[in-house]
Amino acid sequence: MSISVALAAYNGGKYIGEQIKSILPQLGDDDELIISDDNPSGDTKSAVDAFNDKRIKYIAGRGKGVVANFENAINNCTGDYIYLCDQDDVWLPDKVNTVQKLFEDGADVVLHNAIITDANLNNTGKTSFELYNSKTGFTKNFIRNSFVGCCMAIRRDALVSSLPFPASIPMHDWWIGLNSIKKGFKIVLTDKTLILWRRHGDNVTGTKTTLLQKLKFRIKMIGYLFP
Repeated sequence: MSISVALAAYNGGKYIGEQIKSILPQLGDDDELIISDDNPSGDTKSAVDAFNDKRIKYIAGRGKGVVANFENAINNCTGDYIYLCDQDDVWLPDKVNTVQKLFEDGADVVLHNAIITDANLNNTGKTSFELYNSKTGFTKNFIRNSFVGCCMAIRRDALVSSLPFPASIPMHDWWIGLNSIKKGFKIVLTDKTLILWRRHGDNVTGTKTTLLQKLKFRIKMIGYLFP
């Protein structure tokens, strides 16, 4: 059983090297790190090229935003388990072993906790589970999403059921989470903090949305989930 890491990048040169260094020691020889770069003319590729590792596969994105970029990365994954990954975090050393044990116990989707840090990886004293009051359940996650992509790993057959991503979904991780709940896949949450989740001014996750935008997002999601 092989692992694919789907990493969506955009101007990732500042942090991506540190992230790659935290991922590679946890992967086996037959595993892979797929990096989809949504701005190939930027600084990501030079940072990736510094690593001489056959498990890293760099591909150009389609330039259509974060959701399409993650879909591009996922579509190029060949593994039995797909880990979603951001360019600017750091995986803690026991992440893969912990998540794989949950898959062995029957999980289809794993969502783990994360230590929230500042741009310099200083611990803020907060976790992602505290921030989002993370729980399973459709209603809870429809109202407020628990599914933070950088903390998710999905068994291939469960992830395939969410593809292709519908047009104009707000975020890929929210869609995967709600769709997996609706289709009855086994979702396991673990309170173990398995990454340092770097929060800084350039993050996509956590950007502010208006009440009207939130309402429109949910109307779209209902339409896609219950056509």
